[in-house]
Formats: sequence, structure tokens, C-alpha cells
Amino acid sequence: MSSDNLACPSTSDLRTQPVAALDKEGIGPAMMSIPMIACSTSLSEHHSGGSGTNKNKQMVEQLQRYGVISSKKVVEVMETIDRALFVPDGTPAYVDSPMAIGYNATISAPHMHATCLQLLEENLQPGMHALDVGSGTGYLTACFATMVGPQGRAIGVEHIPELVASSIKNIEKSAAASLLKGGSLSVHAGDGREGWPEHAPYDAIHVGAAAAEIPQPLIDQLKPGGRMVIPVGKIFQDLQVVDKNLDGSVSIRNETAVRYVPLTSRDAQLKGY
Repeated sequence: MSSDNLACPSTSDLRTQPVAALDKEGIGPAMMSIPMIACSTSLSEHHSGGSGTNKNKQMVEQLQRYGVISSKKVVEVMETIDRALFVPDGTPAYVDSPMAIGYNATISAPHMHATCLQLLEENLQPGMHALDVGSGTGYLTACFATMVGPQGRAIGVEHIPELVASSIKNIEKSAAASLLKGGSLSVHAGDGREGWPEHAPYDAIHVGAAAAEIPQPLIDQLKPGGRMVIPVGKIFQDLQVVDKNLDGSVSIRNETAVRYVPLTSRDAQLKGY
């Protein structure tokens, strides 16, 4: 479940394509249109110098200019958690594309991280509980933890034990290290399709791979008033926003067309699905 979306048109991330292109493919228009973001170059490549921290900030600023980020809080957290600490060594950290992280898994493109953080922002307030299913390298889990703070709880669930171990090391190098040490942030090996009942219910749930249908345990573990963001579908997929109403009923809407790898078992993932 650490597998992720494919962000470039060349790797079939429909979200970066114009709405008209979606119509031609018979998928229907996405409900949110984002300008095309160049995938072959770094978002900040026109700045040849500077530290990694500066380049991370430049990446975020360019996402703002593209209109991907409008939230000041999302800007703040993405500037705080340096993406370079969560990608493999030698990988261009600030390119707006998913990156392979081993085990047939990826880390999302920055624009997808930004989109999901904005969709979940109101459910990532200080003191709230968040669940990241398919936490991969730990980047988004660290962002969640930073937003909910030491009085909240951020849980990452990843079914590849090696990725759990490496993600913890990544977080230890990041601005979220104190939250990990303090216990408000943790990453666990397990089947994320079953959620993580120990710290349920959750105000926010993010799923990083496409489910054929929304797993019932995740709906059950969503708090009334909570929100889940999950890609759903097989060949054609939508990023769905699932809101649990205060009476326990569930409302679902499609946010945009996407292309993610499947939410599946550990064995199936390691075999290439």
C-alpha cells in the first residue's frame, strides 16, 4: 500500500492533463483542473544554487504559483518537512513526479501531496487523529504529525517492514523527529486496508493506493465529522472525498481523476500486482 500515483502524463497521471484530454479518453472532466506541471524538470531547477531547504521552499512556492496550493497552513507544513529527506539517495527530490522507493512502491508527486493536505486540512487541526494508509517513506505521515501537533496523533501503516524501518529513519532526520520521540507520531507494519483500530476513530484518513471499493474498516474507523481521501477504481480512478456526517452517515464525492497503483496485499505488491 505504499505504492502511489503516477504524476506525469508520460506515466499516466490524469490529474496533470487538461480536462479536455480527460474527455477524449472517455473519463469525463475532473472536478478540479490544475495547470500542466513539467515532469521532466525540477520545480525549482531555475535556481541553480542554494541549500536543500531553500530548494524545498522554492518547490512549494512554485506549486503556489501553479495554483496547486492556496492554503497557508499547507505551505507552512510542506516548507517545514523537507521532501529530500524522504526520497532515495541520488533521486531529484524536488521534481513534480512520483519516485520509486523500492518494493514496487513510490512516493507521491509533490502536487498530489499538496492536494491531499488541502483536502484534509480542516481535519488536521491540533489535537486531532490522522491515519496514513500506505505510508511509504513517511513523508505525508510526518506532515500530518506536524499539523496535529504533540497533543494529536499521526499513525502511518505500511505493509512492507523494510519501508517501515527506513521511514522511521527518515522521520528521525526531519523536523517531525521530536513528535516521533514523544509518541504522537508512529509508523507500524500492517495491512492498511484494515486501518489501525488502536488509535481510532480518526479525524483524517489518507490512502495512498487505489481501492476497487472503499474498505469498510476505514469507514468504520472514521470519526463522525471526519474525512477520508482515497483513490477508488481499477482502470479508471477518481480521488474520492469521504465525509462521515455527525449522524454516522457517509457522503462521497469525486474530486478529480487520478491514476494510482492498486491497494493490494503485500505479496501481490512484491510480485508486481
